[in-house]
Amino acid sequence: MIAALVGITALAWSYLGYQSWAMDHMDQVDMAMPSLQAWGAEDLALVFTMWVIMMIGMMAPSASPMVLLFARIQNGRPGSGQPMVASGLFLLGYLLAWTGFSLAATLIQWGMHAALLSTPALAGAGSILGGAVLIAAGLYQWTPAKRACLTHCRTPLAFLFAEWREGAQGALVMGLRHGLYCIGCCWLLMLILFVVGVMNLLWIALLAAFVLAEKTLPHGAWIGRVSGLALIVWGGWMAVAVPA
Repeated sequence: MIAALVGITALAWSYLGYQSWAMDHMDQVDMAMPSLQAWGAEDLALVFTMWVIMMIGMMAPSASPMVLLFARIQNGRPGSGQPMVASGLFLLGYLLAWTGFSLAATLIQWGMHAALLSTPALAGAGSILGGAVLIAAGLYQWTPAKRACLTHCRTPLAFLFAEWREGAQGALVMGLRHGLYCIGCCWLLMLILFVVGVMNLLWIALLAAFVLAEKTLPHGAWIGRVSGLALIVWGGWMAVAVPA
């Protein structure tokens, strides 16, 4: 299972790294990019694929403790059938949840593009809108909903005991439910990419590292709250001080 997690994460980051490099060297490579005009089905498919791969690269590492604990429990249970298959289905359910988020993010980006609220670099245009997103993300870090979802993500054993289901379908449902809790924990953080640039590799890496720290470090919950204050300050400065 470790090899599978490392493999899909490496593939996702390889794609993201190439896309970032290609955007800086468009005079050297023929890179597929969404149209600057009205988007069609191909543009939507391209952006959706980008979001799915980006979410795999960002979220698979932070899901690893839960997936690996599930695999260990499956291996230790007598008569559990094929534990690797069940673990794979758990991971698949988790990634399906983030695929649903990727679809929602694609539709948001489509709406922003249609309303002329995004730049060719796929960043949100407008300091007031960007500031509002940052402030909302910061405030959410202090809400009971965030705290509840983060608790599920930070306590894998408690989640598995509470949500355990037998069989292949049960593993898939458990992974899906864990993914939904994870989305509840991180969805507004992911929307920060609309402010800094959807394909900004540095910010993708920073957000992925932050999510991993928030979920795994001993004081991860307080890391999240302090970051919330920083986001509120940043958002307020952007809305007031940065020209629209």
